[in-house]
Amino acid sequence: MMDVQEIREYLPHRYPFLLLDRVVELELGKTIRAYKNISVNEEVFNGHFPEAPIFPGVMIVEAMAQACGVLGFKTLGQKPADGYLYLFAGIDDVRFKRQVVPGDRLDLEAEVISERRGIWKFAGKATVDGQLAASASILCAVKKV
Repeated sequence: MMDVQEIREYLPHRYPFLLLDRVVELELGKTIRAYKNISVNEEVFNGHFPEAPIFPGVMIVEAMAQACGVLGFKTLGQKPADGYLYLFAGIDDVRFKRQVVPGDRLDLEAEVISERRGIWKFAGKATVDGQLAASASILCAVKKV
């Protein structure tokens, strides 16, 4: 289990772009489960959409990718402070199945499919109350900065 303070050690993101509130399960080199609480106070709802707030799909995908980054960093025993970043290399097969709105808890899961020469492939999914909200195949590249 990781709280937001520990998550911040493994992700370079900060407010308003840090999209993980807690990691509830992590098996090195295999899987991660995390979540983000969706609050009506999020800045994104000022424009998407003020009268009918819906959490943007691209932010759901980003939240899945951040979970993938934590899994990769923890698996390799690296941190951004060590001079490494995980960057998007590709996103395939993205599907959105349910809207995510204020008050929802966005549960995130990712599974390592493969890792070759610093390119990681993950199967990610986001759910709310057990209902699939989104899924994607996510490629991340490890980069020394």
